[in-house]
This record gives sequence, C-alpha cells and structure tokens, in this order.
Amino acid sequence: MEVICLQSEAFYELVETVVERVKEDTQGHTLDKWIDDKEAMRMLRITSKTTLAVLRDGGDIRFSQPRKKIILYDRESINAYLDKHAKDTF
Repeated sequence: MEVICLQSEAFYELVETVVERVKEDTQGHTLDKWIDDKEAMRMLRITSKTTLAVLRDGGDIRFSQPRKKIILYDRESINAYLDKHAKDTF
C-alpha cells in the first residue's frame, strides 16, 4: 500500500477542484421525469415492491404504464408525497 501525504492547503485545493468538476458534470444533465421501480423505491427508502404498489394503487404517487409489464413513476409526485409527510421541527 502506498501512502500519500499532502499539506492541508494542497488537500483542500484538491477537494475544491474535485467538487467543481463534479458540479460541472451534473449541471448539464437533467433528471428524467419518469423513473423505474428501483429508483422510486430508492427515493422512498423502501425495499418492498408491495409497498410501492400500495402507494401507487392508493393514488399517493403518479404512475404511467406504457406497456403491460412496464410501470414508470413520476419523480415529482414522489417528492410531493415525501414533502406532504414531512414533519416540521418545533
């Protein structure tokens, strides 16, 4: 294993450079409006497809079914669902 030592100024300069490059890469990309079940479950922090189906069938989140076995979920409706259930601090 190789160990690399940096002075604190050089380290923070390197971190700033990496952060700037990541920002540049993500600024030109837009998020898809419609996402698959895996991404929807990741956003909702759930692991069960049954729970996702309950939210979908209960009208809590919007979905589209362009083909029989393809169900896509509206990213904005998932964010709205999460915002609706957010609790304000005291």
